[in-house]
Amino acid sequence: MKVIYFDTETTGLNYKFDRIIELAMLTVEDGKITDDYDEFVNIGRDLPPKITQITGITDDDLILRGKDEAHIAEDLKNNLTPGTLMIAHNCQFDLSFVFSLLERHYPDEAYEIVSSLNWLDTVTVLKDRKEFPHKLIDAVKYYGIEEVNFHRAIDDTKALYGITQALKDERDDLREYINIFGYNPKYGVSGFKFSFIEYKRQYFTKRIVDSDYILPRK
Repeated sequence: MKVIYFDTETTGLNYKFDRIIELAMLTVEDGKITDDYDEFVNIGRDLPPKITQITGITDDDLILRGKDEAHIAEDLKNNLTPGTLMIAHNCQFDLSFVFSLLERHYPDEAYEIVSSLNWLDTVTVLKDRKEFPHKLIDAVKYYGIEEVNFHRAIDDTKALYGITQALKDERDDLREYINIFGYNPKYGVSGFKFSFIEYKRQYFTKRIVDSDYILPRK
């Protein structure tokens, strides 16, 4: 099976108006890392100062080292082959931005591309395992993963790879979470609501839930 661990850094939280400024993908096939992709995206406009403060990414990084968005869209189209398992931490967020980018450049193909894939959200799994909070840095601490430069996409994917292995070692039920995203009923589903994803209400827990009560069975 082809698995892609991926992460995005963006100019903000709104997938309709904000843009991806860094995309990272760590590809694993037959248990081995086969590709390590990390690109800045030249979006043709200045970054909000807050984003530079959080990520360390500057306008010069995007201008001097970034590829244009059309190139990134083509890379995505070529990498996201049908049946690939896509894994992200807070996958709903990253999926919304990836879809939005593809839709700008391949409006007739974008939905078909993302719907032909399988999606796994490690936040959803983590909420059935550990008490709040559930950010990537919290998962790293929970499972003793080596800390990375958080808020840089490529480093986050490497941490995500380790976290996913730890989740599997803890209890081998990740397949049951594929294409199921949990959401906080207080806030609802954020971003684009995809027909191929099943959205389920998910509440906080203080310990790993019994295997009979993991989110897909609730």
